Amino acid sequence: MRPLLLALALFAPVAAQAQAPAPANPALAVDTVVSGLANPWGMAFLPDGRILVTERPGRLRLVADGRLSEPLSGVPAVRARGQGGLLDIALDPDFAQNRAVYLSFAEERPGGNGATAVARGVLNEAATGLSDVRVIWRQEPAYGGPNHWGSRLVFGRDKTLFITTGDRFTEKEKAQDLTETLGKVVRINRDGSIPRDNPFVGRSDAKPEIWSYGHRNIQSAALHPESGRLWTVEHGARGGDEVNVPAAGKNYGWPVITYGVDYSGLRIGEGTAKPGMEQPVFYWDPSVAPSGMTFYTGDAFPAFKGSAFVGALAGRVLVRLTLSGERVTGEERLLGNLNARIRDVRQGPDGFLYLLTDAANGSLLRVRPAR
Repeated sequence: MRPLLLALALFAPVAAQAQAPAPANPALAVDTVVSGLANPWGMAFLPDGRILVTERPGRLRLVADGRLSEPLSGVPAVRARGQGGLLDIALDPDFAQNRAVYLSFAEERPGGNGATAVARGVLNEAATGLSDVRVIWRQEPAYGGPNHWGSRLVFGRDKTLFITTGDRFTEKEKAQDLTETLGKVVRINRDGSIPRDNPFVGRSDAKPEIWSYGHRNIQSAALHPESGRLWTVEHGARGGDEVNVPAAGKNYGWPVITYGVDYSGLRIGEGTAKPGMEQPVFYWDPSVAPSGMTFYTGDAFPAFKGSAFVGALAGRVLVRLTLSGERVTGEERLLGNLNARIRDVRQGPDGFLYLLTDAANGSLLRVRPAR
């Protein structure tokens, strides 16, 4: 009966377990653009096609014509311990005019503590460094642990900035606490001020920058190209990685409800559902350890159009999710032959997919149709 139960799970109305991968559609070729990256984490394409890449130890690099630059100047100091360091990068929606770049990072705080922070700087014309760098948002409070920092940066269509955060691993109950920004999706303006239409603005018992809460550790996020809504993918514990479409003011349950169990095998929270808490769009059990996300809109892979791609660290694959509206209709696992921890995935201006592999000698890879 086990295979039948798994098959039926694929058609559950709200969430589904991951199943055996379907055959790949097009044949894929993978090129190494550059190697020698120290645990690369995030990337952003400049308007001219060059690529900015973050390295977790605290360096920002430029990739141009298959060459890796020296580290750019002006990057803020980071707390490069455990999962922390220099994390995501995003360009300002008006980058062509203001050359503004946003970086998320693990920031050292007094007493050996740390928390996620976001800085804004201006990339010089030579693309050799940042100037006018200042922190525009800080996660509060800080803790001493080295794990669960989040943290993806995604601009909405209204040019507000979504920041995903983690629960810092040892503080999971704080994901339900609206007076703190652990385990949340945060939404701010580009200067760090708070949008007036955020759901908790005006409440004395909540941080005004919070958009949604009850998240564990969101390391994947992207804006849907048609709806303009934010999609996220967060790490579960032992099972229970979740795809969500976070809505303003909603509670996504962690750690009260989850489809995973603790690393010890013990139950977490109260089960898989509770009134007032949202269900995921999709979940994995066992976990794939998701990181990075993009929606495919290009022409290089016609069979992939409309799909969401998610990197997998523990799974060491690139996951393709087929979608119908806000429903996941299928899953396919690609590039397992690379045996690589895929930290980030982006669609390039050429319509190809670009991946970062998380390793001490990591690489930027280009995925294209095989000739």
